Amino acid sequence: MFDIQAIRADFPILNQTVNGKPLVYFDNGATSQKPQVVIDAISKYYTTINANIHRGVHTLSQLATDAYEVSRQTIQKHLNAAHAHEVLFTSGTTHGINLVASGFTQFLKEGDAVMVSAMEHHSNIVPWQMLCQRTGADLQVIPMDGHGDLILPAFESLLAQGRTKIVAVNHISNSLGTINPVKYIIDKAHAAGAAVLIDGAQSVPHMKIDVQELDADFYAFSGHKACGPTGTGVLYGKEAWLEKLPPYQGGGEMIKEVTFAHTTYAGLPHKFEAGTPHIAGGIVLGTAIDYLNQVGFENIAAYEHELLQYGNKKLAEIDGMQFIGTAKEKASVISFNLAGIHPYDVGTIVDKMGIAVRTGHHCTQPVMEHFNIPGTIRASFAFYNTKEEIDALVAAVKKAQMMLG
Repeated sequence: MFDIQAIRADFPILNQTVNGKPLVYFDNGATSQKPQVVIDAISKYYTTINANIHRGVHTLSQLATDAYEVSRQTIQKHLNAAHAHEVLFTSGTTHGINLVASGFTQFLKEGDAVMVSAMEHHSNIVPWQMLCQRTGADLQVIPMDGHGDLILPAFESLLAQGRTKIVAVNHISNSLGTINPVKYIIDKAHAAGAAVLIDGAQSVPHMKIDVQELDADFYAFSGHKACGPTGTGVLYGKEAWLEKLPPYQGGGEMIKEVTFAHTTYAGLPHKFEAGTPHIAGGIVLGTAIDYLNQVGFENIAAYEHELLQYGNKKLAEIDGMQFIGTAKEKASVISFNLAGIHPYDVGTIVDKMGIAVRTGHHCTQPVMEHFNIPGTIRASFAFYNTKEEIDALVAAVKKAQMMLG
C-alpha cells in the first residue's frame, strides 16, 4: 500500500506555512525535499565519523572510507552497473557532463560532430559547444515537434551522415516532462559508431534505471533531485570508456606516483575523483537511494502518473490555459501559461498563496524559442505531493488570472 500520509510524515519541511499558508511544494524538478532519514544521516556522519577518506589509518578515517565505498556499492546495485568502479561521485549532473565533454577533446577533430537534442538543459548544451569550439567539430541538434516529442527520422538522418562521435540527450526533459526513447536512441547511435551520454537528472528520482539494459556509455544524475544532499551526483561510465578518458582534474587522490618529471594516475574510480570529495554527501546519497527503493519505484511512478493526469484535467478547466509540452510519454511535469499573462507574474501571486512553482525558461532557452514564448509556469510533482495540493494550485492560478487579466 502507498500510504501518502506516512510518506509526507517523512518530510519535515512539508509541515510549515509560507506566507501564512500551508506549504505546497511543486518545484521538485529544481530540487527535491529531503526525508528525515537523510537529514539524520548527515548529522550522524558529522557527529560520529567525520574524517577524510582513503588516506588515513586511524579509526575514524577507516569508518568514513567504508561508509563512502558502501554508498558507491549501493548506487552500483541500484543502477545495475557491472562494477562499483564504474560509479564516479561528482557534484551533480553538470559536473558529470563536463567531465565527459572534457575527456572527448582527444577523440574529436574538425569535421566530426556532437549531437544533442532540441530540448536539452543548458548543462547538456554548453559543455558540448565548448568541446566543439576546442576541436572544430560541429554541433548537431535533433529537432522536436510541437508536442515536445523528438523527431526520430531526423535523428536517424543526422546519424547517417557518419560524423557523429557522441550523442548526449536527456532521459526526461526538465521543462516539458517528455520521456525520451533513450534505449532506441542508444541502439541507433551505437549502430552508427557513436557513444551516448544520458542526462538522468530528471529520471533517476522517478524511475528505476538499469544502465546495462539501456547499454548507455555514460549516465549522469544529481543527488539533490533524488532526495539526497545538494552538491552530490554520480557519473556512471562503462569501464572501457573510463579507462580511455583522461583525468578531468589533477590533485590528491587521483595519482599513483608523482615526481617532478612524471606523474602516473590511479585506477578507477579514483582517477576521476581528485581532492577531498563531499564525503557526507556521497555517503548520504546512498541513504537517499535506499529510501527511494524502500518507497518503491513502481509505487512512485504509478502515483506520480496519477497526479499528472489529475493536474492536467484540473488545470485544463481554466479559461486561457496553454499547456507547453504534450508528449505521448510524460513524467510528472506540467508546464503551462495563461493567455495574455506573463508567467513570472502568475508565479509571484501563486507564491503569496504558499505554493512553490518554477517560472522562467528553466535553463532551456532553446525550448522557449521553439515555442516562441518567454517562459512557462512549471509545476513538477513528487511522490509526497497530493491531489489536494493540486486543487490549491488551481485555485491560486485562477486567483492570479482574476487579478492580472
